[in-house]
Amino acid sequence: MDDVKRHLPLSPQQFQILLALVDAERHGYGIILEIADRTRGTMRLGTGTLYTALARLVDGGQIAESARRPSADEDDDRRRYYRLTPLGRAVLRAEAARLDALVQQARRKGVQPSERPVWSRPR
Repeated sequence: MDDVKRHLPLSPQQFQILLALVDAERHGYGIILEIADRTRGTMRLGTGTLYTALARLVDGGQIAESARRPSADEDDDRRRYYRLTPLGRAVLRAEAARLDALVQQARRKGVQPSERPVWSRPR
């Protein structure tokens, strides 16, 4: 657990990247698209931000480059695919628990979330 705590707190970008890799291995642009789609466009990562965050997550052992690739006719050799590591999954769970605890503290103080979260409002 100490190893996990050492990686907290995550930046919003790191959190979203790890979340994007929970259900599939993805290349950089695929991560950008998944995050934009899931957040309904409220978070759009630029390539510089993405690749800086990916490098930090790889260096921290939370994600790794995947050896698996689609068939050559469905792929581009320049793409790098990333996967969530067991440490990354544990860090993501710990960060979700940390964020949940913050929300619970706010609720105990009478702060209620708005009816519709900002990310679900039409643009």
